[in-house]
Amino acid sequence: MPFERLPGTPEPGLTLPGSSGNSIAADVWGESGKPVVLLMHGGGQTRHAWKGTGEILAAAGYQAYALDARGHGDSSWVEDGNYGQDVMVEDLAAVVAHLGVTNPVLVGASMGGGVGLCAVGEGHIDAGALILVDTAPQIEEEGAQKIRNFMAQKPEGFDSLDEVADAIASYQPHRRRPRQLDGLKKNVRLDNTGRLRWHWDPAFIGPGRMDISERRQRMQAAAEKLSGMDIPVLLVRGGLSDVLSETGAQRFLVDCPDSEYVNVTDAAHMVAGDRNDIFTDAVVEFLTRRVMI
Repeated sequence: MPFERLPGTPEPGLTLPGSSGNSIAADVWGESGKPVVLLMHGGGQTRHAWKGTGEILAAAGYQAYALDARGHGDSSWVEDGNYGQDVMVEDLAAVVAHLGVTNPVLVGASMGGGVGLCAVGEGHIDAGALILVDTAPQIEEEGAQKIRNFMAQKPEGFDSLDEVADAIASYQPHRRRPRQLDGLKKNVRLDNTGRLRWHWDPAFIGPGRMDISERRQRMQAAAEKLSGMDIPVLLVRGGLSDVLSETGAQRFLVDCPDSEYVNVTDAAHMVAGDRNDIFTDAVVEFLTRRVMI
């Protein structure tokens, strides 16, 4: 990528091969040989969103890998600007093949959930369980547009971490603005003029990249196939979310009637970040019952 990481930001624990010569940055918690959980973030997030969840999963007897999607965080950018769902599914399959694991648990938030749903529903990966975090085929266009607007703001970059904090606060007004800003360093990169820019490749939000209608249809087809598979599925929704409505969640549960459902009432779209305690407790409880250790 053309920008530098800020000094003092965490190095990835390891680097894994993607599907097209790209590299996938990851952090890992837990002992080798334990059941593997792969944690996939949403658009505009990084693997760091899963730190607390990864640590708790490790303590519960799992080995958790948090992945930076291509073009995000410390994963490589791709020259052709291809950040579509197909190649992200292929990246996930490449990671699973490289790790040599069978039946990994897939946990995906928003974009990562769509990747996990298609990977399983379309038969690319044999998963031990699938956990979808605030995503389903019937997402709300207004909420999705809000995410795109946030990611597209300030293409010229920021002068300071204070400006970065202001941008995040305007997008997530329900969260308290941090007093200490050092934690925001991992969300940005330094360009050659000294300005701060978001950690993702601008091509990720390029014109025409996201066809919501087409993505909904693909995810719907994958969800309908899940109902015929013997795989535990958990849907977790943020009760304050404007991306996945209660109606959208209930539609998914009709299509996948064996799925379990948790509504985290005081969390928004970034469920794990808003209420990591409730979210992770729900995930561990589900896995303890449904995925043998």
